[in-house]
Amino acid sequence: MRGPQVESNGSQTAGASVTKGRNALSIRGLSKVYPGTRALDRVDLDVRGGEVLGLCGGNGSGKSTLIKILCGVESADAGEVQLGDAVIAADEIKSQAMHELGLRVVHQDLAVFLDLNVGENLMLGAGYPTRIGPSVDWRSVSDRARALIDRFEIEATPRTLLRDLPIATRAQIAIARALQDVDEGGGLIILDEPTASLPVHEARILHAAIRRLAAEGHAVVLVSHRLDEVVALADHATVLRDGRVAANLAGDKLTERELVHAILGGRTEMAQARIKVRPDSPTVLQVDDLSAGPLQGINISVRAGEILGVAGLLGSGRTELLRALYGDLSIDTGTVRINGEAVNFTRKDQAIAHGVVMIPEERATGGIFPTLTVDENMNVSVLRRYWRGLFKQRAMTRDVDQLRDAFKVKASSGSVAISTLSGGNQQKAVLARWLRLDPVVLLLDEPTQGVDVGARADIYANVRRLTDAGSAAIVVASDLEELAQVVDRAVVIQHGVIVAEVTGDDLSAHSLSERLYATDVAVASGR
Repeated sequence: MRGPQVESNGSQTAGASVTKGRNALSIRGLSKVYPGTRALDRVDLDVRGGEVLGLCGGNGSGKSTLIKILCGVESADAGEVQLGDAVIAADEIKSQAMHELGLRVVHQDLAVFLDLNVGENLMLGAGYPTRIGPSVDWRSVSDRARALIDRFEIEATPRTLLRDLPIATRAQIAIARALQDVDEGGGLIILDEPTASLPVHEARILHAAIRRLAAEGHAVVLVSHRLDEVVALADHATVLRDGRVAANLAGDKLTERELVHAILGGRTEMAQARIKVRPDSPTVLQVDDLSAGPLQGINISVRAGEILGVAGLLGSGRTELLRALYGDLSIDTGTVRINGEAVNFTRKDQAIAHGVVMIPEERATGGIFPTLTVDENMNVSVLRRYWRGLFKQRAMTRDVDQLRDAFKVKASSGSVAISTLSGGNQQKAVLARWLRLDPVVLLLDEPTQGVDVGARADIYANVRRLTDAGSAAIVVASDLEELAQVVDRAVVIQHGVIVAEVTGDDLSAHSLSERLYATDVAVASGR
């Protein structure tokens, strides 16, 4: 039976009705239909105070729609939501009412301001304390910030600039900002891919923060594609697939294997047979004694048919290596050869003309054209092919339709804006765009960041098809398990220097971790 509707009158203390061990959030029969797509289909979900619920699913499974409805950004078509003691018809959810009941969301982009300090960022959540008149009471800002830093065990001071902090600490500040006006143990917080861009050692900092939130009695919904952290942190997990609840897993059933099975509707393996590149295979890319930006004395070679992995922490120079090869970072010294020809790219178009293409880490700003359609994004690299006096629209439409199918890009049609697609489908569309050029060298920086396990397998299958045809690829990835599965050989970079190469049977996440986190270069080099 439907309970009383919540009014946004501000009279309720945030989170006052959420109690440890009791349901903080109950969702019943939540449904949402977009034109041509059933985004959510009678979804039920529960999370109690003091629990961590893992919310998993492939891109396009309905996770984002669910969060938008709970935040009042989207309106549901049917269903009911209970938050604490308040019961609300899902089509009547208002953001202000949910906020007053203690719901908080920390999104993947964090929405922190790097040129402001910790205290200033924290006060943006609850408002700056003022003296008489409009002037800010900076002493109170510092005192409040210090109290929050202590409460949430953040390694920073009120005056530390955000840009000087690790991303994991910035995420802690975003969480503290969100929960500062919620009673301890009184809130429901949704963390949307909080560790997607974090290396392992920084992710551990955030894992500890999540455990503390649950220990205080908060209900935590953890949305993550990192299935190992869901298993490690969650008390139970709900898996969405095609807008429906595919599984509720807990206890012995909460394993990575069962999560993958539920997400995909069947078991699949991303690991591919490691290719033994023939010693007489031609060297496609040769780099000798390259220095650029933070890079010093880089020497690598990649043969035709080979995928080379690059492992490194944030700031190690791993991204700069790709940028230097792509003409996006000036080379100070050294030589780069493509198929034996010495090159010195100073612009990206020069690299593309020589068959070197790059898919950057920042998909939204450097990969897709968000205002263009899916088909326009996939065609933009080859438009000249269709000019033969007159523009060959029919041929282009035929080709791009086949391309969407070949790369398994899920979209209601090619004419929808690419920004409406899930991250995995956006990435597959970007990959399809560049592979249409038949590149000699493909550079990929975190190609599966924020992408579900099914889309990851599709992405790497297409990369392998490219290298099987005689091209070469270099992959930068923070996920060492993934990197070890999909590459033929890997190098480890620290402080702009390649300190190790891992090949053959030694190529594993464990061996990469040992070298990556070694503090002594001699140890990292295996000497």
